[in-house]
Amino acid sequence: MMWLAVIAYFLLACAVAAWLLLPGLRESVAARLGRAATRARHRQARARSAATLRARHGWMQAGGAVQGGQRWVGRHALGLSVAALLLVLPPAVVYLLRGAHTAADFDGSEAPPPDAVVAALLQGEQLVPPPPLPPEVFSTAEVEQVRPQLATADRRWERMDAEFQQRLLLVYRIMREEHGYEMALLEGYRSPERQTLLASLGANVTNAGAWQSYHQYGMAADSAFIRHGKLVISEREPWAMRGYELYGEVAQRVGLTWGGRWKNADLGHIELRRPGTIRPKVGA
Repeated sequence: MMWLAVIAYFLLACAVAAWLLLPGLRESVAARLGRAATRARHRQARARSAATLRARHGWMQAGGAVQGGQRWVGRHALGLSVAALLLVLPPAVVYLLRGAHTAADFDGSEAPPPDAVVAALLQGEQLVPPPPLPPEVFSTAEVEQVRPQLATADRRWERMDAEFQQRLLLVYRIMREEHGYEMALLEGYRSPERQTLLASLGANVTNAGAWQSYHQYGMAADSAFIRHGKLVISEREPWAMRGYELYGEVAQRVGLTWGGRWKNADLGHIELRRPGTIRPKVGA
């Protein structure tokens, strides 16, 4: 629907530009059509021997039209600039609003506050972390291919910020009770040394250096789904993709930021934005 609106705006902009720049457009078109009809009748009556002359005359007219067009553009430069702006503005607005974010674990935006129901839940009972999963769940070949070095990640809930821990547990509870998805913590707190190690593996893992990720402050977590006792970490499976979409919606409800809307999407990542936490990059 947005692209239909853009097309409608484009046509409207063209009409407005023509109205502003060519007030005699209708009269000019009628005159040109009349002259064209007259020339067509003359061409039918003339002999083949006059074809070369007519072609030469046509080229002379075209050259005059080009020169006239150049003079016209010079006289209407301001109006043409306005028309160009009208044509370029809608696609530019669509591009800017498409939701892309900067790459890395941190993009500078703030998450919205939690809704009223979630806020009430956060003020209520203290949620308890689930029992840890067996270590072998996180060390299969499939998991290692998607998430290198995951087997050595820190999954201790007590290492995370207390407020973030409760919000994350609430996300897990809503995902289970409202959508039927069981969540598993892949990684919570991450040391600056581990962050540097992961950054060295390439931008497909992370391009945030030490102290540039909320993981170092215990306010970020990577999660995936558990189904039939197996970790579902692939992002290609439709069931998992739908789960990540719901996960992002629930994270926003509880006032967290979801990495799935970043330019380099990180679907399993959510974090608690606390102003003044992330240190600015040196030289940035």
